[in-house]
Amino acid sequence: MIEQIMVLAIVTALTGLAIPSMRKLLDRNQLQVAQTDFIAALRHARETAIVSGRRTLFCPTRDGNRCHGDTRWDSGWLLGHDANGDNQPDNGPLYVSLGHSYHGKLIISSSTGRHVVRFQPDGSASGSNITLLFCQPASPQHALSVVVSNSGRVRGAPASKNQIANCSQMN
Repeated sequence: MIEQIMVLAIVTALTGLAIPSMRKLLDRNQLQVAQTDFIAALRHARETAIVSGRRTLFCPTRDGNRCHGDTRWDSGWLLGHDANGDNQPDNGPLYVSLGHSYHGKLIISSSTGRHVVRFQPDGSASGSNITLLFCQPASPQHALSVVVSNSGRVRGAPASKNQIANCSQMN
């Protein structure tokens, strides 16, 4: 009986030591999953523009129907065609992802002044480069980014020191 109590005490102590490390690992994994999801969605939007031959929009949304003019993406995003150039999907979105799994856990924000990605039929992304920042204010040192260049290239990277500093100030 004493041996079982000692084993239980040791297992409890080791579990107590492992939980914080496991939490950090899960938090980093959540950031990586969000970054990967956005890279895949942006590549899908680019491919949709090329295959359909129509300008395709990728933008943040709150309601799943329309783009909103905010730089925050953690509530969700949508993909749709935008033939008239009004930064809203024509005839409704083609695909929507509401950020229920991210909202309140991650902050996802885009470059100031740019909140929409428009892919042209040739695969280019009109406008200036856009950077999406993925972070958790409690641990900004693990922030990640996704960059979309004017040529339409989508790439993921660790966040820069300036982006990490911005992350620690976001709520």
